[in-house]
Amino acid sequence: MTAPLLDVQHLTVVFDGAPAPVTAVNDVSFQIAPGETLGLVGESGSGKSVTAFAILRLLQRPGRVAGGTVLFEGRDLLALPERDMRAVRGARISLIFQEPATALNPVMRVGDQIAEALTVHGLASGGEAQARAVELLEAVRITDAPRRARDYPHQLSGGMRQRVMIAIALACHPPLVIADEPTTALDVTIQAQVLELLRELKATYNLAVLLITHDFGVVAEMADRVAVMYKGSLVEQGPVRQILRAPAHDYTRNLLASIPGR
Repeated sequence: MTAPLLDVQHLTVVFDGAPAPVTAVNDVSFQIAPGETLGLVGESGSGKSVTAFAILRLLQRPGRVAGGTVLFEGRDLLALPERDMRAVRGARISLIFQEPATALNPVMRVGDQIAEALTVHGLASGGEAQARAVELLEAVRITDAPRRARDYPHQLSGGMRQRVMIAIALACHPPLVIADEPTTALDVTIQAQVLELLRELKATYNLAVLLITHDFGVVAEMADRVAVMYKGSLVEQGPVRQILRAPAHDYTRNLLASIPGR
């Protein structure tokens, strides 16, 4: 069997405070194989995004990892020196944020922001990085990419800004992309276009994807397997078709019942 690309075991995250620490992620374990999409689904506040930030060691105080391991390509990310971890973020694991309007630098041209991802990791510089930025904008289907590369984020629509975020995430050809509610801020038509784009890019680049969402409909459309998160714990996980046909947990059944027309 192929070794998992990402192997999260017994991950626990707490937020320190009075009168006692609050557990946000409780003993969570899951794996993602190369080229696989795992949907991490649950309602807002269930611990999905905190799990993603813990994997990338982006938790802000008072949050901290209280236990567990995060093995990626055979290394425990939680034990890496910060300098080594910076080489992982963006180059080996990239993150697509749910709100590009706040994630993108408002005073920096979008082409420069894509090029910066390449420059930081030593993959290209100068004119080569700029040319690659235009190619990435074309790959995410932004028309008139050379002109758009010179635009600032506020000059783009919400859907185009999300495509720029995807371009940045793919710049270094990482084997794993974490997509944190990538369509939440978009209207329904643009959501469908972005999901179709992610599907095509996943196939083109053989990406593994951790897809974080509260929408079981998105998981049913995009994921190979699903892990259901409730109050910081995983209550069940398995192949998408199996969970859709025979959910074992009441919370999963309630999520499925919320899908219109199901």
